[in-house]
Amino acid sequence: MSELDDQIPTAFDPFADANADDSGAGSKEYVHIRVQQRNGRKSLTTVQGLKKEFSYNKILKDVKKEFCCNGTVVQDPELGQVIQLQGDQRKNVSTFLVQAGIVKKDHIKIHGF
Repeated sequence: MSELDDQIPTAFDPFADANADDSGAGSKEYVHIRVQQRNGRKSLTTVQGLKKEFSYNKILKDVKKEFCCNGTVVQDPELGQVIQLQGDQRKNVSTFLVQAGIVKKDHIKIHGF
C-alpha cells in the first residue's frame, strides 16, 4: 500500500488562487461597465460598483454633458445604484472616470461584445 501512496499525486485544486482572492472581498472593488443590446442598433451602457460616497447624479450630469447622451440612475435591489446611459459609451465612460480621479484604471472592468 505504501508504494501506491507514493505514486498517487496529491489532489490539486486549480481554483485555490481564485478562492483565496475572494476571501478578502472588500480589498479590491471593481467598477463594471457593461453594454446591453436593445432592439436593432440601439444599446445601453451600465456603470455599476462606484463607491457610495460619490454623488451618482452629479457624475451622471457630467457624463451626459460630456458625451451628448441621455441617462438615468436606477436603484437595483441586488446591485445598488446603477448608472444607465444611451448608446455604447464603454470607452468614453472608462476614460472619464480615470481622468476625473474617481476610479483607478486597474479597478475598471469593461464587459460586452
